[in-house]
Amino acid sequence: MDKMWSGRFSASASDLLDQFNASIMFDRKLYREDIEGSLAHATMLEHQGILTSQELEEIKGGLAQVTQEIESGTFEWKISDEDLHMGIEKRLTALIGDAGKKLHTARSRNDQIATDFRRYVLKKNLEIVEGLKYLMQEVIVVAEKHTETLIPGMTHLQHAQPINFGFHLGAYLAMFKRDIERFEDSYKRNNVSPLGCAALAGTPHKIDRELSASLLGFESVSINCLDTVSDRDFALEILFNISTMMMHISRLSEEIIMWSSYEFGFVELSDEYSTGSSIMPQKKNPDVPELLRGKTGRVFGSLMGLLTVMKGLPLAYNKDTQEDKEGVFDAVETAQISLEILKEAIKTMQVKPENMKNACKIGHLSATDLADYLVEKCGIPFREAHFITGKAVAKSEELGIDLSDIALEELQAIDSRIDEDVLSFLSIKNSMNARTSQGGTSSLRTKEQLIYFKNFLEA
Repeated sequence: MDKMWSGRFSASASDLLDQFNASIMFDRKLYREDIEGSLAHATMLEHQGILTSQELEEIKGGLAQVTQEIESGTFEWKISDEDLHMGIEKRLTALIGDAGKKLHTARSRNDQIATDFRRYVLKKNLEIVEGLKYLMQEVIVVAEKHTETLIPGMTHLQHAQPINFGFHLGAYLAMFKRDIERFEDSYKRNNVSPLGCAALAGTPHKIDRELSASLLGFESVSINCLDTVSDRDFALEILFNISTMMMHISRLSEEIIMWSSYEFGFVELSDEYSTGSSIMPQKKNPDVPELLRGKTGRVFGSLMGLLTVMKGLPLAYNKDTQEDKEGVFDAVETAQISLEILKEAIKTMQVKPENMKNACKIGHLSATDLADYLVEKCGIPFREAHFITGKAVAKSEELGIDLSDIALEELQAIDSRIDEDVLSFLSIKNSMNARTSQGGTSSLRTKEQLIYFKNFLEA
């Protein structure tokens, strides 16, 4: 019977229970956070006179050897040790003896894993923010080249009004900016130390939680131990933040997939980030954005899984929360590689301005401009102007042309109040640049927006 908690038991745990109960094969990913937490805890115990300076040095030396063994691949992870805490502590005790047995004074695996996992999540918050910044920088580079490049703006997936491609990409920059802010807000809110909460109610030992928190880089300590050991809001937040970010990535991926089709022909993905068909030699498939779109559902599943685990748990710690980590680990890895590969796909993507411009000649994109002209220049009420414009669109359809190409005579036959200056209003490029209101699509406003996003990244 080799369990460190086995004093109360008269029979050994079954092999089946060991297999079902153990988390060591996945939570060992947190070994560095666990060892750093133990070092901070031991330092605090020595400062409080609970450990001697000699015992602290022995613990430091033993944990250094454990770290070396783990990183060299010689450490033996055993299912029977249940989790990384027990595995590391057992090896430490084998190396240094009684000093290793004293390390767990004034702490529990409950506050230990809460500390390890929280530190992992906080670190990944910052890493994902960096990945988002690199992605935004690459999108800005492309957008700056295309502040004059016309593309149909759509609603209901139907051509609506002419915009520029830089403006369109700017919409995703706004989404990614909000993603960064969400991760940063979560980091601030969750930067509190659980260490010292012990099982659920604190400890009678005269510990200094502020000291161990400071040694681990936490901003403060948690306020209520009962909440702290069972709190997984920080894990739910990173899953929600990743899910929202991946939803934004999926929307962009969907557009890239459409844009790269023959029907659109707006962009072409590089050969480096495309694949072919096993049967059709001509195929060039947009696998990167398709996989990004697909992996979004996987991340959503991790969020829903943990929400479901947490929804019915009484206070305080329950074994159910062992299910908190694998989904987070997977979502974090998915988020990081997704940001990296999307950045490279956009960086190497070829934009086709002529095809975008030609698409703007389909769907009568300057119809709203004709209505605005009738209101501003002719003093016609908007509802009447809307009706007149509809008749002009119908005439263009009858003639088989776009409204932007209709002759002045045809317009004047519909309404004699229309003058020659209407033609500038019907120009697709003029239509795009006419939208100069704050946040609008004009090239000038688009450039302002890109400067705003660059300043945000620099700040």
